[in-house]
Amino acid sequence: MNDADAGHEADAPDTDLALYDRTAHDAASQVIARYSTSFGMGTRLLPREMRAHIENVYAMVRVADEIVDTYRGPDARELLDSFEREVDAAVTRGFSTNLVAHAFGRTAASVGITDAQITPFFASMRMDLDKTVHTDESFRTYVYGSAEVIGEMCLAVFLNTGEGPRPLPPEVAEGARRLGAAYQKVNFLRDLGADETALGRSYFPGVKSETLDDAQLAALVDDCRGDVEAAERCLPALPRRARVGVATTIEIYTRLLDRIAQTPATELSATRVRVPDRIKLAIALRHIIEGRRREPTPERSAM
Repeated sequence: MNDADAGHEADAPDTDLALYDRTAHDAASQVIARYSTSFGMGTRLLPREMRAHIENVYAMVRVADEIVDTYRGPDARELLDSFEREVDAAVTRGFSTNLVAHAFGRTAASVGITDAQITPFFASMRMDLDKTVHTDESFRTYVYGSAEVIGEMCLAVFLNTGEGPRPLPPEVAEGARRLGAAYQKVNFLRDLGADETALGRSYFPGVKSETLDDAQLAALVDDCRGDVEAAERCLPALPRRARVGVATTIEIYTRLLDRIAQTPATELSATRVRVPDRIKLAIALRHIIEGRRREPTPERSAM
């Protein structure tokens, strides 16, 4: 070995699994940074390890969503099936050449995300490949897989980070599912026109953007509010910083829902309602301050 070889070896990075894990997470963390401000805002309020797990979950979900919503090529089903197989393998073997699948697999094994959540999620993603109009039954199935199980995944992160896989309390899991459903349905309302024109999909049974009236819109908004209220009742079961992060996203989505409710039904499909970033930031800061005020002081906690 010559001096040049020795210098090269000295400069080479470690190649252990921990380094690969960190690299995979770094790749996954970029996904939420690029794609989400509302969800990303709440995620940034979490402790580091918990935040990393949520970022890994989000990245996996987003990649699957991009296959069916953005790529939409003739082999989209094949790509989705392949990605699901890689995700499943990453969970069981603890390694994947796909960085996002690897990051998610490590998170799933750590906090107890299983086939009970993963399989329904990919089933709903497949529905987007060929189902354009939903019945009441297919809508419930779709929302369960595309949103409610994501709520369960996030809850597993909130409750099991640092603790290892444990069963989720049934009543809290129900709240997490309701919150996932609320977020999904709010997004459907916001993107009503775009989903129909760009993707050719109509999610709400019996609802079309061109015939939507104010009474239908009010009923859909009330349904979302009911889901949010059910989820809010479960917030005390979360660790403090998770509670702050979730409360932040709830308020952001509630503000978005309020703006949707104030938009005439005839204008909703042509208007992409949003909450400005400055307001999102103000909401996050207020929840941080309120969360710290509620935190017991050492003297009080010792009493």
